[in-house]
Amino acid sequence: MRAALPHGLADAFARAAAIIGAATGTVIVSGMGKSGHVGRKIAATLASTGTPSHFVHPAEASHGDLGVIRETDVVLALSWSGETPELADVVAYTRRFEVPLVALTAQAGSALGRAADVALVLPQAQEACPNGLAPTTSTTMQMAAGDALAILLLEQRGFSARDFQQFHPGGKLGARLLQIRTLMHTGDELPVIGTNATLSEGIVEMTSKRFGIAGVVDASGALVGALTDGDLRRAFRQGFTDRPVRDAMGRRPTILPPDALAVAALARMNEARITCIFVVEAGRPVGLVHIHDLLRAGIA
Repeated sequence: MRAALPHGLADAFARAAAIIGAATGTVIVSGMGKSGHVGRKIAATLASTGTPSHFVHPAEASHGDLGVIRETDVVLALSWSGETPELADVVAYTRRFEVPLVALTAQAGSALGRAADVALVLPQAQEACPNGLAPTTSTTMQMAAGDALAILLLEQRGFSARDFQQFHPGGKLGARLLQIRTLMHTGDELPVIGTNATLSEGIVEMTSKRFGIAGVVDASGALVGALTDGDLRRAFRQGFTDRPVRDAMGRRPTILPPDALAVAALARMNEARITCIFVVEAGRPVGLVHIHDLLRAGIA
């Protein structure tokens, strides 16, 4: 695939992405046999990365399913030889109604390659099958080309991880893309004390909320520090038994905004080797996320 990019394939990908990006409809993917199976995967990948798409079987298209193709759509047709007879009606329909046609083939001079508005012509390569017959190398290249087109469109659309989460709410992937506002402890569960509180009061707050940490806020409610078990041990070694927490607190607590992704919280915890992160909005603590919250959600 990489070897083919300098020979026009890169430009073809750019033109295909421009056509699809400008369309107001759906990408209709079609292919027969193994190309059809690859096409279903490509359609699913496009749809999950922000490009509306679905697969239409070419044989079913000839018996009524051509009706799902609109002038606002783009057809992506897969055929290694470019001569798949079952695709003839799909190709003819796109030409009759001026529906943009992108071909994914290994034969630029084939019927499909000549008819297409843009042909993504893959390099010809011997199949991995010892008989040189079973689609193996060819389907791998088709799959790679489909993924490359999907990622090009994703980047073109500015499709973000938060956009991705909307289409993947289930399973471990969906859990990793949750926003921490859905997992954080708030209200009475949030361990917070003022800067003038004593260390003994800090201990009570830390132990009663059972997170082993307490956020320290100033008179305006802004988070200015955090008191941890380590801070307490250091204070006791120095003889601070009833001093204000501001004399012992850490002044750079790890924080994240409420819309940060849970996977970002996990990465930050691993990087800082901590178990809690304060969630801050407009400078004020609004929540706290513990590593156990991430574990329960199936993220870690």
